[in-house]
Amino acid sequence: MYSQQVLDHFENPRNTGEWADADVTVELENPVCGDILKLSVKLEGGRVTAARFLAQGCVPAMACGSLLTTMMEGKTLEELKEITPELITEAIGGLPQASTHAAQLASDALGSLRSQFSQ
Repeated sequence: MYSQQVLDHFENPRNTGEWADADVTVELENPVCGDILKLSVKLEGGRVTAARFLAQGCVPAMACGSLLTTMMEGKTLEELKEITPELITEAIGGLPQASTHAAQLASDALGSLRSQFSQ
């Protein structure tokens, strides 16, 4: 049902947790299914030096949160624009149609985070 990448990120999540001293933390909830993704980042010199996540919800939501943090590290705020739901879905090895909301939630959290930096 799920790709090896989804199962790997779910069973061995990367970058879990949060920081009290994060530069920005955002939390989004999918109102339809109730999945929650909290994303925290540290920035230095305009680049993401570290990203962490906490997630509640389905297997793909947790896997996409984990994958997203690995995709973010080392990127500039401008480069983060390139991380789309489609790119997340492709990088995670594909998602069943009923689970594409997980990649969208990750992308929406990233968009919210980026908007916090521009305020």
